Amino acid sequence: MNFDRKAAWSLVRGFLAVVLVFAACAGPMRAASFQPLEIATKSGVQVFSVEIATTEEEKTTGLMYRKELADGKGMLFDFSPEQEVTMWMKNTYISLDMIFISADGRILRIAENTEPMSTKIIPSRGLARAVLEVPAGTAQKYGIRPGDRVAHPLFGAK
Repeated sequence: MNFDRKAAWSLVRGFLAVVLVFAACAGPMRAASFQPLEIATKSGVQVFSVEIATTEEEKTTGLMYRKELADGKGMLFDFSPEQEVTMWMKNTYISLDMIFISADGRILRIAENTEPMSTKIIPSRGLARAVLEVPAGTAQKYGIRPGDRVAHPLFGAK
């Protein structure tokens, strides 16, 4: 039996190319899409680009393992139907502001500057339809307060 070195290397290169494609596709779990979200505050409307976490896997993973989250970005967790919600910061390297939002789009509560890597439970303290996670300090920077209105299709607007 003859060994064709050139053919063998061609097979190895092809196999490695397939492996690299699969590895690139299997990177850190990220929510499927980005959508605009607006928050109407006393000082004006703030616009964010948010990833939507709707599946159980997306909601469980959230922003875990991320090293950064740019200003104006965030993740919106859909907990339909409206319910008491609890969050934590396990395996989350960056501090966040967690904005709990009722089904009518009103901000119920804001947990500011959450502690990275903590397993401390952060409750909604009321019925929430969704939670918006944004970089720590965002609520203070833009004057976002409980009672402010969130516009996004999840809440029947925009």
